[in-house]
Amino acid sequence: MLDHIFLTVSDIERSIAFYTAALAPLGISHLYDYDGRNGPPGHPDLIGFGADNRIFFWLRKGVADSRAAHIGFIAGSREQVDAAYDAAIAAGARDNGPPAIRNYYDPRYYAANVLDLDGYSLEFVYKSWQH
Repeated sequence: MLDHIFLTVSDIERSIAFYTAALAPLGISHLYDYDGRNGPPGHPDLIGFGADNRIFFWLRKGVADSRAAHIGFIAGSREQVDAAYDAAIAAGARDNGPPAIRNYYDPRYYAANVLDLDGYSLEFVYKSWQH
């Protein structure tokens, strides 16, 4: 199980706005800004997103490499998958697979895929057997 991930983005303000909109339907919000000067030398500033008082998704400014990550966000229902997909598209994401059952994984695997503003692959996924 993962505790957190850092995602390097090219435009931090643009990405904050995008992820604030795209993750809201999943109950994930912008929770905390970490000043890198408080960490060891060279530590980046971080923008933290999470839910239920747990921060697990961090943005940092730098050179984005869209091939470096695919991130799957848990949705609590098919409706949340649909809402997150719609919110991400409205915030500027590109479609990379509309909401649907992904039979090639499992007939209960419902997901939607988008590419964020830096081209990172995001997936909003509801796996009924894991809820």
